[in-house]
Formats: sequence, structure tokens, C-alpha cells
Amino acid sequence: QVQLVESGGGLVQAGGSMRLSCAASGGGFSIYFMGWFRQAPGKEREFVASISNGGSLTSYADSVKGRFTISRDNAKNTLYLQMNSLKPEDTAQYYCAKIRDTGYGSTWYRKYDAWGQGTQVTVSS
Repeated sequence: QVQLVESGGGLVQAGGSMRLSCAASGGGFSIYFMGWFRQAPGKEREFVASISNGGSLTSYADSVKGRFTISRDNAKNTLYLQMNSLKPEDTAQYYCAKIRDTGYGSTWYRKYDAWGQGTQVTVSS
């Protein structure tokens, strides 16, 4: 069972940058697609980005494409989300997640079966 712990959130001004990390433990990290999601108050959980187990395939929500970069270091069992040119509308609780089955990724949060506790990102205008 993979356990996930996010870090790196905080307060940043619009236009700034921030990098989130997600440390995995419990084994199996390197064989699964991983994803980042976010949820703002009163809104549904939203797909942000996903990455294949080897890191060669990535997918992004249109709202973050060109500004955010997902990456992973399997040797360190860590997932990253580099966020540049942040906007106030990026303000949300950010979660990393592990896909349920091997071999594919998804933008649908119900396909993921392990979640971190989340880290808050607040972008001031």
C-alpha cells in the first residue's frame, strides 16, 4: 500500500513560482502512473497533471498547460509539480495520487486509489 505525503505549499504572489513534492512510501511507486489534483472551496476535485511510471508521458489540464510541469524521481520515490506564472485562480488544496491499476493514466479522480493529505497553495493578486 503506497502512502503519500505532499509538501511545498504556501502563499505566493501572482506571477510567482512554487514547487510541490509528494513523497511516497510503502513500495510500488515506480510502477504506477501518478497524478496531481486540486480542489478549491466549493468546487469539485480537478485534474491538474499526470505522469507515466517511467516519466516519459505527461498530461496536463488546459488551465495549467505551459505553466506547470509534472516530474518524478523513482530513485527517491518522489513526485513533483513545478508551478510557474501562478494565478489567483490556481489557489486550492493540491493532492498527489496514485492510479489504481498499472499501465494507464487518467484525468478522472475515481481512478486513483491512494491520496496524500493535501497541501494548500494560495496565490495573492
